[in-house]
Amino acid sequence: MSSVQVVRTGKGVEWAMHTLLNLAWSGDGEPVATAQLAAGHDLSVTYLNKQLQQLVRAGLLESVPGARGGFRLARPLAAISVLDVVLAIEGDAPLFRCTEIRRCGTIGRRCPEASFAEPCAVKTAMARAEAAWRQALAEQSLADVLGAADAHAPGVAAHVRQALGRD
Repeated sequence: MSSVQVVRTGKGVEWAMHTLLNLAWSGDGEPVATAQLAAGHDLSVTYLNKQLQQLVRAGLLESVPGARGGFRLARPLAAISVLDVVLAIEGDAPLFRCTEIRRCGTIGRRCPEASFAEPCAVKTAMARAEAAWRQALAEQSLADVLGAADAHAPGVAAHVRQALGRD
């Protein structure tokens, strides 16, 4: 029997967004080591590094090799949408995958084939909702998120710079 599959965004998106914001708050454009970025929020260095590599592949971060290397923003936060981050970490597969459950079981067998001529109404509704969600994410830049974070927690940039050894 088929079932409906819904995918949720994972913690990697949250980690990636906070890391991008922290790099912006570091203020100097110099690379920050993965260990420093991870320690700032008690994150797993190994897991965070996977997220950082995905952000590099998406063109959101630059990786700088060497003893003083690490990661830095590849472009300004105003040029990075929340959707860019989600796609970098989660990929672009649809969040909802219709498995045509309407065709299964005794109900599906009782319905004439003509009942399935149109796309599944559940799939159509979920596709509309996902399109609206993606549009809302695309309309928000990380600069917008940074501005909201600064408004909610004034002075956070100074704390981030201290935690990253920038002040």
